[in-house]
Amino acid sequence: MNWQPNRQRDTSLQQQIVQWITALVERGDWVAGTKLPTQRQLAMQFGVNRSTVQQALEELKAIGLLESKVGSGVYVTHNSWHALIQQTQPNWQTYIETSIHKPNYHTIQLINEYEQREDVIRLGTGELAPSLLPTEAIEASLRELSFQPKALGYSSPQGNDHLRAAICDYVRNRGIVAEPQQVCIVSGALQALQLIAVGLLEQGSIVFQEPTSYLNSVHPFQSVGMQMVSIHRDEQLAQTLSQRKRKKQAVFYAIPTLHNPTGQVWTSLEKKQLYEACQASRIPIIEDDVYHELLFEATSPPIKAMDSSGQVLYIGSVSKTLSPGLRIGWLIGPTTVIERLADIKMQTDYGSSAISQEIVLHWLQSGKYESHLASLRQHLQDRAHFTEQILQGKFKDIATWSKPKGGFYIWLKFHEPLIDKEFFMKLLQQQVLINPGYIYDPQDHHHIRLSYAYATYDELQEGLQILHKCVVEALLQ
Repeated sequence: MNWQPNRQRDTSLQQQIVQWITALVERGDWVAGTKLPTQRQLAMQFGVNRSTVQQALEELKAIGLLESKVGSGVYVTHNSWHALIQQTQPNWQTYIETSIHKPNYHTIQLINEYEQREDVIRLGTGELAPSLLPTEAIEASLRELSFQPKALGYSSPQGNDHLRAAICDYVRNRGIVAEPQQVCIVSGALQALQLIAVGLLEQGSIVFQEPTSYLNSVHPFQSVGMQMVSIHRDEQLAQTLSQRKRKKQAVFYAIPTLHNPTGQVWTSLEKKQLYEACQASRIPIIEDDVYHELLFEATSPPIKAMDSSGQVLYIGSVSKTLSPGLRIGWLIGPTTVIERLADIKMQTDYGSSAISQEIVLHWLQSGKYESHLASLRQHLQDRAHFTEQILQGKFKDIATWSKPKGGFYIWLKFHEPLIDKEFFMKLLQQQVLINPGYIYDPQDHHHIRLSYAYATYDELQEGLQILHKCVVEALLQ
């Protein structure tokens, strides 16, 4: 206890005292609850004015290392270690709160967390059940493939040349005419949206969408300063777009085929009306078409098929059909746009998985993909029929829904606005996970996105039974 501050140092006497006391606590010489000598005693020991000691102690109190007890003295606090950590580490919470990318809704964070648990019945998951994934066939593909050394390296900025050519052949069946230089391989549809957000739009640009939208559950545009504007596709659409756009940059995000989350399928006329309305105001369209292969019956061509001026950016993927783990999708657009987005992609991940690209190429060229899709559609149709039978038996008096036309979802609407955070948590406590409507439209407390694609038949039966019980209880309150 014979230490004294060094008056020859550049550091002030006060700061040296702060550092000395902090070191004593850090080493454990002064443990939690230790009473410090009086200010007079410390001033005499340090050879400084009492005011210098007082200022040093006040600084240590401010950071939570010391505390005063009236009529007793100054003590080392019981949470002194926490205070020390805060002083020795960056204030990560401040970094987090002021960062560009905004956190997801708490409900979605919980969904992402609980989807990893084996003891939870997942009634809203936008993913194929493990039993529907062609695991053995993909394993067989790996044995059949012969990799050249170059194929295992980084791919070209736009992706595997042969895969891009195969995708052009594949989408031709959808009426889309494209060349390989107009295709960029992406790590799923979400990356395509992120690339568009940072690579094509200025801050403050408008992203038009329908009121109930998948984009409300993710933040690729919101987190880089885009303005989300929900509009209805009615007779005044062209006029509304023109009035709301004004002189700003804008895009329109659309899922015309098996809309997520509602499952709606647009008619040819609806697609044409949107295309013409956007064309009138020179608004590009982002057409998210990742579900179209899961239609139970044939439908009209995509908006991209009528695009003669490069107005539509078209997104496809195998995540909903073959395997989400492959992380392979594609973006089709004008060559200049694709080159720009490919350049940004190379700056972020240096290309999608070369092995995954080889697998998808093999499946497209060998005919395995089309064969798998035919089987998958039948399985999904069986699951949809099974789920509807349960709904007819238990929910017809408390909810309405439309017969699913394909994909994963039934957009289940309850007669009363029951679906809030409290209801979501009540189900979660009973090991049932739903996707509530309010994550797609903050004002929606009537809907849930019910998925028949992931849970087993037994889980669907049990989960819907629990859901029904909770709804009835909520109605009786």
